[in-house]
Parts: sequence; C-alpha cells; structure tokens
Amino acid sequence: MQWERYITEPGLRTLLAAALVVVLLSVFSRVLTAVMLRLGRGFLFTKAVSEQLEKPIRVLLPLFGLQAVLAAASEELAFIDAARRITTLLIIGCITWVALRLLRGVEHAVRLKNPVDVTDNLRARQIQTQSRVLLRTLSFFILLVGAAGMLMTFPAARQFGASLLASAGLAGLAVGFAARPVLANLIAGIQIAVTQPIRLDDVVIVENEWGRIEEITGTYVVVRIWDDRRLVVPLQYFIEKPFQNWTRRNSSIIGSVFFWVDYSLPLEPLREELRRLCQELPELWDGRVIVLQVTDASEKSLQLRVLVSSQDSSRNWDLRCHLRESLIGFIQRQYPQCLPQLRADLSVGQKPTVDRSVPESVQPERQPPV
Repeated sequence: MQWERYITEPGLRTLLAAALVVVLLSVFSRVLTAVMLRLGRGFLFTKAVSEQLEKPIRVLLPLFGLQAVLAAASEELAFIDAARRITTLLIIGCITWVALRLLRGVEHAVRLKNPVDVTDNLRARQIQTQSRVLLRTLSFFILLVGAAGMLMTFPAARQFGASLLASAGLAGLAVGFAARPVLANLIAGIQIAVTQPIRLDDVVIVENEWGRIEEITGTYVVVRIWDDRRLVVPLQYFIEKPFQNWTRRNSSIIGSVFFWVDYSLPLEPLREELRRLCQELPELWDGRVIVLQVTDASEKSLQLRVLVSSQDSSRNWDLRCHLRESLIGFIQRQYPQCLPQLRADLSVGQKPTVDRSVPESVQPERQPPV
C-alpha cells in the first residue's frame, strides 16, 4: 500500500523515541514546577513568578525534547522537515509565552508588595505606575520579537525582508507615517513611567471630567469618572495637553463654600459654629485649614467664603456639602432676618423703591403689593 512507505523502521524508532521523551519530560516538568511552587511559597516574588511560569514550563520542556529527537532523526524520513518546522514554531511561541508570563508575575508581585488600598499610598502608586507601564511596553516588544522570530524560520519570509530592505525608501516612510500614533503612544508610555505626570489612583480632571486613574496600558489610560463612567484617553494626551492632577504630591486638598448674606449678620457666631461643625467630623476635616472670610461686599449684600481642608478630594466634597447645609440651617435658626431678602419702601405718595440684598441670579420672585 501507499502508506507503507511512510511507516519504516527508522520512522517507528523516531516516533517511539519522541513519544518516550515527551512523556518523560512532561512528568519531569510537573515535578519541577511543583518543587518551584513549594520552594517559592515563602517568598512573595518567587511565589508570584512560579505561579505564572507553571503552565508554560510544562509545555516548553517536552517541546525541547521533541526538537532534540527530530534533529537527530534521519533526513530521509517523510515529513521530517515539516515536523521540525512546526516544532520550532511551537518552541518560539512557547518561549514568548514564558517571557510574557514572567513579566506578568513580576507585575503581580510588585502590586502585592506595594498595595494602594492604604492611607498613605503615594509611594505605592509611583512604583505600580512605573512597573505597569514599563512592563507592558516591554511585553509589546517581546510579542514583536516573537512574531519576527517565527517569520524568520520561513525562507520566503527572509527573502521578502531582504527585498523590503532593498527598496525601503518610500515604503519606510509610509510605514513610519502609519505607525506614528503607535510609536508616539509607546514613547509617551515610557515618558509617563519615568516622569510620572499621572499615577494609578490619581485624582484628575480631564476634558472637564473629574475622576481617578483606574488603568494605564501601553497605549491608553482609563479614567473612572465619579458617576462610574469610563473615559479612555490616549497616553499621548497626558504628554501634549494640560490637565489637572489633584494628587500630584499628596492627596490633601482645600475646598471652598460660598454664601450670600445680609449686612446685619454677625460673623463671629458663624465662625464658632463652623469650627464646632468641623471638630465634630474628624474623619472629614484634617485640622489644617478652617477659614471664614468676606470675599465680596457690594452695595446690596455680603459674600462669605469658607475654606476647609481634608485628606483627599472625596472627603472634602462630603465636608463641604455638610457645612453648606449646616451653616444655612444655623443662619435660618439663629439669624433668619440675616438671610438674603428683598426690601421695599411703600411710603404714601412715593413710588415704591426696591433694595435687593441678593444678586439678580438668586432673587426671589417679586410679589404684588397687598
């Protein structure tokens, strides 16, 4: 039969040898990874890396054994070249897999070593941002080298590459122009990792949206907005355009609350009430700044500004809302006549005159005289 010429004694010996080597190395790889996991259990870095390398090592070692058997086989065997080519491609792909999993293990270890769910997490956010951006940029180059290595195993691909190099003038310009956004984002990622204008969990205002840096990839940044929407921004944006970073040095922040009141309101009782309210909320007020000032005095009313500080922007927002509500309630209870009001002179024989004690934007609707 036709298939009998493929089943020869050297072929059977090669198949049996390949099967035996694959089985033995599969068992050895499982024992090796089990030992690695057991030895690395006591150390954070080795544990994270061993867990990531377990699966690719179990595949890579049998492939190395299979490649050694095929390399020693006779050239006269049928399909030997195709088998060697496929095994080589699998080995290159598996090595790329090992490198990517190694980087993932390093990133996981860095994240566990430097948690951001603590009060003072500035240093942790710096380290996590640098490691994540640099490792993901390195992952891109590993994938690129792995794909290039697989292509270079084909003679036709090498000839194609040589022909491209021979006529690389115009083609190089076209490819460079097409890849400009990708390269710009890669370079921006390296700049962000080194200079760190943003870090993970930073509070930023981007495109007039308030949010936190949730994720930094090799090409874009995900900003989690306060209402749980996600704003996806290219890395290059944070290098070329201005934005606000509220946690660049630390997370402490000062917030303001504005009031419009009548001239007759005494300020000292209001200051005492402000201090009492802040002292009752130590979880929101950090004790640094507490100020009540008259920031504007027109011919009609006074504008008051309250400045208070907090450990972060979220606490400051809650504190300002609480103070605004409480101070308005205090004025309503203790000095109701000092709220913004509308005055009118209804003297007999004179045209009514109106004195508005509030700005036009907050005046109440005018009522007809009774």
